[in-house]
Amino acid sequence: MSNKNEHVLPQKEGKAEEQKLGKEEKKGQKKEKDSKELTALKEQVEELQRKNAELTEKVGAEKNDYLRLMAEFETFRRRTSEERLALVGTAAAETIKGLLPVLDDCERAIEMLKDSSDEAAKTGTSLIYGKLLGYLKTKGLEVIEARGAKFDTDFHEAVAQVPVEEEARKGMVYDVVETGYMLGGKVLRYAKVVVGI
Repeated sequence: MSNKNEHVLPQKEGKAEEQKLGKEEKKGQKKEKDSKELTALKEQVEELQRKNAELTEKVGAEKNDYLRLMAEFETFRRRTSEERLALVGTAAAETIKGLLPVLDDCERAIEMLKDSSDEAAKTGTSLIYGKLLGYLKTKGLEVIEARGAKFDTDFHEAVAQVPVEEEARKGMVYDVVETGYMLGGKVLRYAKVVVGI
């Protein structure tokens, strides 16, 4: 019997050792499998990070292109708006400039009617002149005040010179031949004046 037990015991020990080796082998295989999975996951993470970086770069480039395009569009819109306003301003200036001879004629008529006894003609001419000038002033027309002012080439055009005795009147506008006008802060027509020397 003891012989039988001796034979069983080494078999059990062998099986135990075999099981132990099988467990270790399984652990080794599992570690190897886990290591491969971990390596595969790391590669996937690196690939995803690379793709994320590429997409982030593409989105940044697209955003820059979009912002540049919007800035160009805003510049275009502003420029066309300014050009449209300038065109309207130029058209208005040309229209008003065409009406200046009518104002001049009204001024001459008022000057000629001063000595007349026809009150209706005086009143009518003054009324027409006042309404026309008033309307043009609402459009930005301003009269350049010249008589008695210091001669200024920015606003006046000297058409004649007159000798004056008073020292204070030298270099001053002595008389206005044709009224000057400004539109929107710019000279539309220079005042033609006689300057004292």
